[in-house]
Amino acid sequence: MYCKTDRGQRLGAARHALKASREAIHVTKGDTVRVMRGDDKGKEGKVLQVYPKTGRIKVEGINIVKKHRKARTAEEQSGIIEMAAPFHASNVMLLDSKTGRPTRVKTRIDQDGTKERVGVKSGQVIPRSR
Repeated sequence: MYCKTDRGQRLGAARHALKASREAIHVTKGDTVRVMRGDDKGKEGKVLQVYPKTGRIKVEGINIVKKHRKARTAEEQSGIIEMAAPFHASNVMLLDSKTGRPTRVKTRIDQDGTKERVGVKSGQVIPRSR
């Protein structure tokens, strides 16, 4: 007699949960941040890209690495280019819109039901850049 099992689905579900998991990141694309740890400590820049699966971000002018790039077309030139590499989001702090200093962020639900970010010390709303 044939007995149907869900063994394959269970194995696939665990793999899917691992691949689909995301880390909560306190900054979004377009935010201005200051680096608090590492070689570029103290530098400020704009967030270019966010990687939610790995919890890393790419910031303009921070963590510059040299990449050897091969020409993909006949007109393009090969060579060594400098580019920003991603690093972990925990190494940066969001800059307060009022004071321009780094701050931790709380979330608050506004009267009309929208979620907004608020600087911890100043209490000022930090707008999301679109």
